[in-house]
Amino acid sequence: MNFSLERMRRSPVYYSFINNKVAMVSAAILSTLLLVSILAPFIAPYDPWDQTAFDIMDSEYPPIGSSGADDRFLLGTDDMGRDMLSTILYGTGISIAIGIFATILQAFMGISIGLVSGYFGSRLDSFLMRIADIQLSFTTLMVAIIILAVFQAAVGLNSYERYALLMIVLVIGIAEWPQYARTVRACVLAEKKKEYVDAVRVIGLRPMRILYRHILPNTFSPLLVISTVQVANAIITEAGLSFLGLGMPITKPSLGSLIRNGFDYIFSGSWWITFLPALVLIVLILTINLLGDWLRDVLNPKIYK
Repeated sequence: MNFSLERMRRSPVYYSFINNKVAMVSAAILSTLLLVSILAPFIAPYDPWDQTAFDIMDSEYPPIGSSGADDRFLLGTDDMGRDMLSTILYGTGISIAIGIFATILQAFMGISIGLVSGYFGSRLDSFLMRIADIQLSFTTLMVAIIILAVFQAAVGLNSYERYALLMIVLVIGIAEWPQYARTVRACVLAEKKKEYVDAVRVIGLRPMRILYRHILPNTFSPLLVISTVQVANAIITEAGLSFLGLGMPITKPSLGSLIRNGFDYIFSGSWWITFLPALVLIVLILTINLLGDWLRDVLNPKIYK
């Protein structure tokens, strides 16, 4: 145990982290947001998903410290009378969950396609990369809008609200796999020419074992950097979809849904309904991107030469 801790302290990544105040602050803020979103059912004053837990007569109370505030609601209430603190805690959890699961899906698809394409090459490589090119010619938001709008019209609003989370994860995940596929393919093309790959071929290992056991681990550094960016992109995409009315329903809102819900009230004096979830979303995206920038720099082997 002591040996492991000592080894970690000597690693360039650890040294870079403790000497980078931006990375440390970003990690602390992101960890806090992640922790409170996980613990939302236990620490939130109210359950925003329970229709009986709020009263329309409590709508549009400002945050404590403002004129007309109610001591029961620290950050005020929205137009439906829901406690803003509770909805933000739950909404942050949904936004983070969508970002993580959509990234896992696109990573699984992209890594698998990139490994096969780069290792086997030939016509299979050309075919898969042409599909990736076609996919990249359409923006994720445009693809998501078309698919979700058709799905919502086909199944109806009530059914859509039930499957919204799953559909958003699937659409964002499937639309973004080329980012991983191209990166992994480039790494595989470089790795498969090295002597260790020739050695494991000689001893008779199967191609899939070579790919997943020996080549894939050498692609982890760029994949880790891409993953931080893709989580942030997925959260932003979901927020955009929710703002357009094609994301999470207001009954189980994400941060994007909360922003959209309060947008009509921003000029009528109830600024907090939009401003507070927007502020949390900005901080969440900013911390993820700052950590991604730090990872990109620290995992670049050129800085240690």
